[in-house]
Amino acid sequence: MPLKLFNTLTQKVEEFVPIKGRTVRMYTCGPTVYDYVHIGNLRTFIVQDILRRYLVHCNYEVMQVMNITDVEDKIIAGAAEQGIEIEKYTEPYKCAFLEDMKTLKIGKPQLMPQATDHIPEMLDLIKCLTRKGLTYERNGSIYFRIGGFPDYGRLSGIDIERLSEKGQQDSDEYAKENPRDFVLWKKRKPGEAYWDSKLGRGRPGWHLECSAMSMKYLGENFDIHCGGIDLIFPHHENEIAQSEGATGKPFVKYWIHSAHLIVAGEKMSKSRGNFYTLRDLLGKGYASRSIRYLLASVRYRTQLNFTLDGLHQAAKSLERVSNFLQKVRKVSSDQEGSEKVQEHIEQASNGFKEAMDNDLNTAKALGVLFTLIRKINPSLENGLVGASQKNEILELFTNVDQIFDVFEMDKKELQDQKVQKLIMEREEARKRQDYNRADEIRDELASLGIILEDTQAGPRWKRSR
Repeated sequence: MPLKLFNTLTQKVEEFVPIKGRTVRMYTCGPTVYDYVHIGNLRTFIVQDILRRYLVHCNYEVMQVMNITDVEDKIIAGAAEQGIEIEKYTEPYKCAFLEDMKTLKIGKPQLMPQATDHIPEMLDLIKCLTRKGLTYERNGSIYFRIGGFPDYGRLSGIDIERLSEKGQQDSDEYAKENPRDFVLWKKRKPGEAYWDSKLGRGRPGWHLECSAMSMKYLGENFDIHCGGIDLIFPHHENEIAQSEGATGKPFVKYWIHSAHLIVAGEKMSKSRGNFYTLRDLLGKGYASRSIRYLLASVRYRTQLNFTLDGLHQAAKSLERVSNFLQKVRKVSSDQEGSEKVQEHIEQASNGFKEAMDNDLNTAKALGVLFTLIRKINPSLENGLVGASQKNEILELFTNVDQIFDVFEMDKKELQDQKVQKLIMEREEARKRQDYNRADEIRDELASLGIILEDTQAGPRWKRSR
């Protein structure tokens, strides 16, 4: 079964086919660093991390870019209120986000460009749009003319003719030709941070930033753009308009959006007292892997109801996996297994892949593992799990953990399993006189720090470091 993903642009679950071969170019909307990110943000970032890991698991080469929005209305206001430069205001939140990523084992993308480092690219994009007649100036600010882009609304399905003037006014209340238009370059206000340009002193509009950075590093047309559903309109809709308006090419092939997170059945907000950052939860004694597990345990397009009891249950689930793997590791090397156990293992392996291929159904994928645990536990008690089946079970959980990263597998033990598997493959290659493959495997083992010795009793190995 090929990987299928729900594409917001088409409103369909589609087979995933990259634009070019096995290479996937992926842009993920990162944090706006005016405060610490909350668990709703973190859920989205974990979803993006799991998507990237699963693509790698499926043998795709992934180039991921995640932006850092370090100039935006809230940032400008916060820096002005404290009387400091925006770089000084945003720096602690940038560092905190990187710490959160590390704590939750969210893999760092190859590139994390900051908006303030890409002002020239944004100005170039405005110039391009201006040449095509898609911009106009009002009181020193530059706006995008939505009327010049007929496909506007394609992503969100919104009817722009029905948008109210009140709902679409710019937050800075600059005069606009049409209330539906959005700002590309904001004229400086007294006390605000600004950049000098041929357009005058000002700063970029929020929507412009992602278009400029994504196209610089991934090209004018790339595979995946991720974010929360709150970004579909107007942010991502505006990205499409200004990007395709400039290039005349399709901007992104697949748009992947994560559903909102609620807390105990209610919208998360500071006023309700149910607003959590990672620091809040760690301070209450919850383990980071329990948090990651819970945020990953519900399919990304399904609303997640976050509760503290859910974190307790996540910890119990992880403990159940840990206890099961401990029992599996104790299976002796001379033990033979039953056909029924083999059948359960194969069903779990196939079931996990089917669930993940079906639009990243993480809930079902994890459920498959717990079904396996339930079925295998009696066989472990009765000595019906063989040595080879032990290795298959551990390999399955290793592969799963490379995607979810919550099981705390024994890394040395896992490498030993890989070494044994390669040695067996080498022996089979030698038996069929495929000496080139045998030599390749010896070289691979050497790269892992393994010294292989062929003896009359069979191959032996030891670590060189």
